[in-house]
Amino acid sequence: MKRLLTKNELPDWFSYSDGFLRIVNQGLLDFDPWIIMESDRLRVRYEGVKKRYPNRELIPFARREDCDDIACWEKNKDGKVVVIHDFSSDGYENVCEFNSFWDWLRSALEATIEYDGE
Repeated sequence: MKRLLTKNELPDWFSYSDGFLRIVNQGLLDFDPWIIMESDRLRVRYEGVKKRYPNRELIPFARREDCDDIACWEKNKDGKVVVIHDFSSDGYENVCEFNSFWDWLRSALEATIEYDGE
């Protein structure tokens, strides 16, 4: 099974950025507490997000271990990353937004430095 969502699984408006693919291909997936999702875990979360937030078009790519936050790309956000608190009531899920995948990754690495595993 493919590690990431395939072209057939993804909507026409989306393709993974070169930067994101470079990180995944290098195996840089675990920035505890953030983890890049792959395979079945990614597919289950993607399908779940579509059902939980039917008014949004989200492509999740990372989850946070210590809570239900997930990082996603969203249609019409021009490559920005939105972090939502998954399983929240519709309209209450927004946590924050980053201008790019790289900005999100910098924040994830800062969280790794600060995270004590508890």
